[in-house]
Amino acid sequence: NQLSACTKALESSEELLETANQTLQGVENHDFNQAAKQIKDSITMAPAFRLSLKAKVSDNMSHLMVDFAQERRILQSLKFLPVPSAPEIDTAESLVADNCVTLAWRMPEEDSKIDHYVLEYRRTNFEGPPRVKEDQPWMVIEGIKQTEYTLSGLKFDMKYMNFRVKACNKAVAGEFSEPVTLETRAFMFRLDGSTSHQNLKVEDLSVEWDAMGGKVQDIKAREKEGKGRTASPVNSPARCVQSPKRLPSGRGGRDRFTAESYTVLGDVLIDGGDHYWEVRYDRDSKAFAVGVAYRTLGKFDQLGKTPSSWCLHLNNWLQVSFTAKHNNKAKILDVPVPDVIGIYCHFHEGRRVDLPLSCRQRHLEEKENDVVSLLMQGFLSFYNAKTKQLLHTFRAKFTQPVLPAFMVWCGSFHVYPGLQVPSAVKCLQKRNSATSSSNASLS
Repeated sequence: NQLSACTKALESSEELLETANQTLQGVENHDFNQAAKQIKDSITMAPAFRLSLKAKVSDNMSHLMVDFAQERRILQSLKFLPVPSAPEIDTAESLVADNCVTLAWRMPEEDSKIDHYVLEYRRTNFEGPPRVKEDQPWMVIEGIKQTEYTLSGLKFDMKYMNFRVKACNKAVAGEFSEPVTLETRAFMFRLDGSTSHQNLKVEDLSVEWDAMGGKVQDIKAREKEGKGRTASPVNSPARCVQSPKRLPSGRGGRDRFTAESYTVLGDVLIDGGDHYWEVRYDRDSKAFAVGVAYRTLGKFDQLGKTPSSWCLHLNNWLQVSFTAKHNNKAKILDVPVPDVIGIYCHFHEGRRVDLPLSCRQRHLEEKENDVVSLLMQGFLSFYNAKTKQLLHTFRAKFTQPVLPAFMVWCGSFHVYPGLQVPSAVKCLQKRNSATSSSNASLS
């Protein structure tokens, strides 16, 4: 290319010399000045002035040579690195707990040239090998120096997560590892806007008291705009696999809560296992309650005032009180009121469990009765979500599935689902498994 550019430059020079000779033979000063300007412009723009390599030529112009010695030295000084092997993810060393995922991997053979690793992950509702077509994009984390990495502060709003890792040196990245799928078990629900009191404005996971919500014209406007139901989009990725425990819209044809029952329920039934969620409320709310309730809770019923609901209740109206309520009984809690409350529900349906014959033989009659009673009971515990301080525990013999339940008056709150039971809460619950008689009195 440079030789071709030199050739064109020489041809242009010949044209310029011809133009100059013709101008010198002229007699008009105007033509001479104009020709001089054209020659000057042509020389300034000539490609020969922009060549990066300078040609070395012999005196008689019979030999043309270009010197590439510098380029040759640069090429000879390059060091080539092999492409790294694909890492292997160690599922036995990987851990899913406390809304964190710790992923560990290793190289199939030692490679001292590895500079860093790249981790990619995505959420999914499908177990097994990752699918080629998936609604969720791969999220990328670069510059990992160790063969282990912890993703923290996650929200497990889908059932599984896919992971893959690749190794990189200074020159090139290797192939991704064989992807793995880890289960991210957590309790995910939404607020069921079809159950909410007309004075409660439900938007996704937030609820705000609306004094004008009970007006007829406002109700009609909500129905027209489709805001009477939960605002979460139907085609949300988290909804692509419908949970069998998720309730259809509405409460089986029942009316929404009304009168002074400023309540809204979750949309997923709890009928077994351990579940945990958190709620942050506005400290200026005049009244707030959080807990669980049977789906059959009456539309006029207030949380904690019936046998079908259990809750913590904060009252900021007239006099401040923080109480645990169930079946219209209240216990004053002598603990600081936290900004964020964690709710831990261990569901065990209240039916008698027949112990094996060998167990009955090993225990005295009264000891056996204690074991039976323990097996029949579930519990509902409330914690300071930040410090993990236990606020109160209900021992409950649930006779039917329960739903997360919330109440607010002249205030607001936000719910945080998709959380696993924190390890600290599990340990604390074990240490406090022998509930005090005062707690049991509210069961």
